[in-house]
Amino acid sequence: MMLLEQEKSVYDVLEKLKISFKRYEHVPVFTVEEIRKLDITIPGGHTKNLFLRNRKGDKHFLVIVSEDKDVDLKSLSKLIDSTPLSFGSPERLKKYLKVYPGAVGAFGLINDTDNHVHVVFDSDLLDKDTINFHPNVNTTTVNLSVQDFRKYLEAINNPYSIIKFSSS
Repeated sequence: MMLLEQEKSVYDVLEKLKISFKRYEHVPVFTVEEIRKLDITIPGGHTKNLFLRNRKGDKHFLVIVSEDKDVDLKSLSKLIDSTPLSFGSPERLKKYLKVYPGAVGAFGLINDTDNHVHVVFDSDLLDKDTINFHPNVNTTTVNLSVQDFRKYLEAINNPYSIIKFSSS
């Protein structure tokens, strides 16, 4: 099996942190809807990952919510005390997380060595046993325990907030 460097670097970080995970390969998926249509069962909490910026473009956020929730950007900007939010461009995504649209997720943070991106995490995901993310490519999903995900989040040193998102 030939791993792309951006995927391999995720596994290197997880192994260094002594975090166990299960890897699921699949066809490329770009949306939550596409992954739901796959003939594959991946246990645990599935996430929607949004890369956002404030109005000036000097602050960036990685919003990680349960897949079944809608994110109201206007409400979210108030919740996190930000100017109006919009989606970050593919160029900004590449600059800060070194991933492409469709591969956005928590593991892109290993590439944010300046810890510029602020993580906004859905508190409901903490109730799950395991959680899933793309390992910086959209042809694989990685499943790990929520406890290990928190360990990862602490280790990478990006600022983060845990907030309650309303259900859609």
